[in-house]
Amino acid sequence: MRSTRSHVTASSNARQTSQLRRGASALLGILLACLLVACGKPVPADKQAYIGSWESETTSLLIDASGRVVYKHQPSPSKSTSLDAPIKAYEGNDFIAGVGPLTTRFVVSVPPHQVDGSWKMTVDGQELTRR
Repeated sequence: MRSTRSHVTASSNARQTSQLRRGASALLGILLACLLVACGKPVPADKQAYIGSWESETTSLLIDASGRVVYKHQPSPSKSTSLDAPIKAYEGNDFIAGVGPLTTRFVVSVPPHQVDGSWKMTVDGQELTRR
């Protein structure tokens, strides 16, 4: 009788451990999602002109008011770079996007300005036009 009871207890403990692990994994996922959303810096007043959808033939850059960046650069059909991350900081005209230690600096050599009624900005050497 004693061995049956210990087998039932071990089985019950294994189920409880499995349920705890699933619960902990779900909680960790929720916390990480909250951190990703929470660590963006809204676009400050002096950078409001950065907000919008910017494009060139090979690059698209979306900057929303909450400080989220969606970037894609595809210089050829077989090569592309993309990023979807919050803005962590602004340094001069540049902005830094990423999560934790994984960041990317966007070098803005020419900030947003109007040319013949179109908004232009040069980021990482690419002249982009706001759409």
